[in-house]
Amino acid sequence: MQHPPLELIKGHATGEGTQRFVGRGVKPSPEAIRIAKGHMRPFGAEPLWLSSLGMGSYLGETNKETDTLVTQAVVRSVESGAINVIDTAINYRHQKAERAIGKALKQLTTNGVHREELFICSKNGYLAPDMDSGLSPRDYIQREIIDSGAATPSDIANGSHCMSSGYLNHQLDCSRANLGIETLDLMYLHNAAEAQIPAVGRTVFMERLKEAFTFYEQARQENRIRFYGLASWDCFRSEPIEASTYLNLETIVQLAEEVGGSGHGFRFVQVPFNLVFTEAGTLLSQTLSDSDHTSEKITFLEAALRLRIGVFTSVPLLQGQLLGQNLPSFEEMNSPAQSCLQFVRSHPGVLAPLVGHKHSAHVEENIKVAIVSPIATEQLGQILAAL
Repeated sequence: MQHPPLELIKGHATGEGTQRFVGRGVKPSPEAIRIAKGHMRPFGAEPLWLSSLGMGSYLGETNKETDTLVTQAVVRSVESGAINVIDTAINYRHQKAERAIGKALKQLTTNGVHREELFICSKNGYLAPDMDSGLSPRDYIQREIIDSGAATPSDIANGSHCMSSGYLNHQLDCSRANLGIETLDLMYLHNAAEAQIPAVGRTVFMERLKEAFTFYEQARQENRIRFYGLASWDCFRSEPIEASTYLNLETIVQLAEEVGGSGHGFRFVQVPFNLVFTEAGTLLSQTLSDSDHTSEKITFLEAALRLRIGVFTSVPLLQGQLLGQNLPSFEEMNSPAQSCLQFVRSHPGVLAPLVGHKHSAHVEENIKVAIVSPIATEQLGQILAAL
């Protein structure tokens, strides 16, 4: 089993630190841009100030050239003052995404950016071979996961996903080592419902989810993570009738309260949302119970707002597929990508879309969204009605 090196960057995102990051865009340095009102948003009791645009790291070849592009993109995104939310996963590019971000974090701290200014997120759950290990994916999983006792074959659903506490513990320490940080601000369980329920059924899935939440609460006590959540694909934009994937957010929050009490760490969800995947903001698929034990049907974004769950969104550009479409017009947005990002980040209940830019021209294009305020809810309603 891999273990983090002795010297990890200490600290985590704090209210004071993220407020300091806000100042980078209010009084910009030569490297920074001047951010608009509403771009940085408070979340939680502390609160944390989070940018309404985050950087993702999913796509890319598993080569050194892509590593360099990702590292440079993270550094520029942060030093611009536009982005302090960085998202990755241990399985992205077979662990190389985390390592490229780790190099960027080390460079940023050398350049005077404090760890407390940044909100760093990763994901675990999928089997994650190591591209740099010299082993085939099968041999790596056998040696590092099965032979080490981190998981048994029966723990693995569909040959690809595992959420046992031993596996999550192994993966968390790998992520900390890859990123070079002592504490992750947010660790998601990655597409758990989608991967597990069709393979093991809902009852076993909920038992496994409770075990995972129990592990995450212990990891919080050990200062290895601050918060945990669910990164999803279908489960929060499905109808209840779709029993193989659907989850009700209130049920998941209640499970977290059962495991961790009112101070539990389940505070964030990631869900696809864009001009095509509008379900999180339009589908009345979630239910919340009232004091008289009646329930009402509402959208996922409304449920998250009422339950005080922060929502980050994936695929705002649908991996580039939206850029050639006939898109709505947004004032002061000068490109299709900017329009897509403006649409998502302006929705009530969305903290930030996560855009996977790497090339410098795309980075410069996307961070300019931060110099414009989000649009009004009324305008969003008109756009949604026209889609």
